[in-house]
Amino acid sequence: MGRKKGGSPSTTDIDMTPMIDMTFQLITFFMFVMNFSEAEQDDRIQLPSSQLAKPVEGALESPITLQLTNKGTVIYAGELVAVTDVGTYLEREKTVMLDAGKEPNAATVIVRADGRSKTGEVQQIIRMCQEKGFERFALRAQYDEGR
Repeated sequence: MGRKKGGSPSTTDIDMTPMIDMTFQLITFFMFVMNFSEAEQDDRIQLPSSQLAKPVEGALESPITLQLTNKGTVIYAGELVAVTDVGTYLEREKTVMLDAGKEPNAATVIVRADGRSKTGEVQQIIRMCQEKGFERFALRAQYDEGR
């Protein structure tokens, strides 16, 4: 490789195609590997322990996650909602499902209640769900090995 007599330094072009290709492959890989089931869990909720708790047997078709805090509020889609206002959010869920051609009784409402929350509030949430046509429920607890 010779130099030109003009005295200007030669420039080198770097082909960025492999670098961009690898970046997109990594993004795709992490999108497939990411566990979205943990995305709907909130650290403010301390689940009660139970020796009867079982892991989920499969993916739920249309899950709706309601997380009851120990202060009597519900975390729904990352937003704090009063227990008495959950019905309006459930009505929206019902409307979206009906527009998509699904019945509300096909959805599973996942109730993640803090172990220090009041049982009456859990019952109130389930009653509101039933009034809106939701019939399937899953109560979450943390498995305790019985030490």
